[in-house]
Amino acid sequence: MQIVADAGADIMLPPEQMEDLNVHIVRQTVSVNGVAYRTGVDIQPKELYALLESSGGMPITSQPTAAEFADIFKKLAATDPEILCIPMSSGLSGSINAAQAGAKMVPEADITIVDGKTLSVALGWIVSAAARARNAGWPKSKILTLIARVSDIAESIYTLDELKYLIHGGRISHMKGLLATALRIRPIIGVEKVGGTYVQLGMARTFERAIGGIIKIINKTVPYGDALRTQIVHAYNFEGAAMLRRELERRFECHWLPDALVSPVLGAHTGPTMTGVAYAPLAQFPQIP
Repeated sequence: MQIVADAGADIMLPPEQMEDLNVHIVRQTVSVNGVAYRTGVDIQPKELYALLESSGGMPITSQPTAAEFADIFKKLAATDPEILCIPMSSGLSGSINAAQAGAKMVPEADITIVDGKTLSVALGWIVSAAARARNAGWPKSKILTLIARVSDIAESIYTLDELKYLIHGGRISHMKGLLATALRIRPIIGVEKVGGTYVQLGMARTFERAIGGIIKIINKTVPYGDALRTQIVHAYNFEGAAMLRRELERRFECHWLPDALVSPVLGAHTGPTMTGVAYAPLAQFPQIP
């Protein structure tokens, strides 16, 4: 079985381990000042934020087209017609619609499309779990059960110090964004499970308090001292990432995955101040091959 994801999934592994996973990524595009860049190919996170700072431009993202999904489906079906595609949340992107349309163009393939209902490293957990299970020889039905469990247990929460990119990208209304900016409010944002959309979980007047707010929100469902599977994700905000790591380690028994720089196609909507974490109670996290 072949596994396909889009650039909304952040899978942080060394190159040799990524090769072992054998996951095929459909790239998305970020445009700055009229120049288009394929994320992860033409532009990396560090380069995106340097470009935004030097040019003063605002980024525009575009989802993969149906034809791009169809192209990769067709190529993969030539060697293995069974394909599992896990795009980022339908509540945050039209990527899944493009994947469904692309699948109809490749009738020779047996394509299963699963709504990731999340993004970034939490989606990376789902995709990598599917790939590891596939590599271990699990049947598709068992893999689907596994990724549903990972999707159900994995949570994402983040904050940011600057709202202009969220306002520009339409992720927050213009009036609310301007009001929050004027009041110097830092939102604390999660991804809800039903529609896979952003939900505001809290707010704070300083970035430090927002980091503390993230810890308190996690504590609503996870007692202090419990073991957590944790992975920091940030948009080139190393200071904020270190701050969040310190606070998590003070309160929980953290089992860390490597820190991740958020994909440019996602970072374009947050700007370079975003800092967040994907987490799950370790005792409840399913066994992955």
